[in-house]
Amino acid sequence: MHFDLTDLRLYLHILDTGNITAGAARSHLSLAAASARIRAMEASLGIEFFQRGRRGVTPTAAGKALARHARLLLQQAERMQQDLAEYANGVKGQVRLLCNTTAISEHLPELLADFLCEHPNLDIDLQELPSLRITHALRQGVADLGIISDAVDTHGLQTRHFRDDPLVLIMPLEHPLAATDDVSFIHSLQHDYVGLAADSALSVYLEEQALHAGFRLQTRIRADGFDGVIRMVARGAGLGIVPQTALDRRPWHDRFKAQPLTEEWACRTLLLCARSFEQLPGYAKALFDTLSLPLRKKA
Repeated sequence: MHFDLTDLRLYLHILDTGNITAGAARSHLSLAAASARIRAMEASLGIEFFQRGRRGVTPTAAGKALARHARLLLQQAERMQQDLAEYANGVKGQVRLLCNTTAISEHLPELLADFLCEHPNLDIDLQELPSLRITHALRQGVADLGIISDAVDTHGLQTRHFRDDPLVLIMPLEHPLAATDDVSFIHSLQHDYVGLAADSALSVYLEEQALHAGFRLQTRIRADGFDGVIRMVARGAGLGIVPQTALDRRPWHDRFKAQPLTEEWACRTLLLCARSFEQLPGYAKALFDTLSLPLRKKA
């Protein structure tokens, strides 16, 4: 068996995309080169790692086992590179940080910018995902750190409090629901919403809560970020749900009515999360220490 790190990365890229062509592109290889590498990997053991179909490829049982080992090996190789990079001037390390919508848009921009200024030899691979997918990625060893909602199962992972993150229902001042002070999420689902992009972590989360209640969110339009949602709600386009943090940062409270959601799932806390805080590589540990600092209150 002769697999190198390029083979393993290619295999995982194909697995993640479900397509050899897309996996090859993500690996910066030609389709012919990628196909040759996969054939050589399978021939070296006399087994197939993929089931080929019209809609792409899916892993065989052997392919699933290879994926588990490949993720661990690549993670260890990356940690080795990061730890050794600390001893070499000019060599950059990288931390992969996965976050939900609120963390990535409201809490992290200034924190991460300051951290990068203090660590010139470090890059951060920052990606937004729903909390459930973040915990899965951490367990699989494909990310160093995550910031998730406390609503998901964190079995097998270590967590630490990051920020409180309650969700708030906002509505136009002239909206029928604005006349009452006790509107439930289920009651609001009879009305139109302004939402975020369909693939944003918060949109996925809210859609799941609506489905659990037996409803669908009636989204008239999707905005690019919390600013867009708030501004459209203020102009009467529909209801919106945003984190309290997004309202605190924007002086528009007189243009709409805001009401905290009382459902348990809406009274969220954000958690820092990793497989093991103690075993993080050096750069990831430095980022974890920075994110663990208490929130600085405004003067």
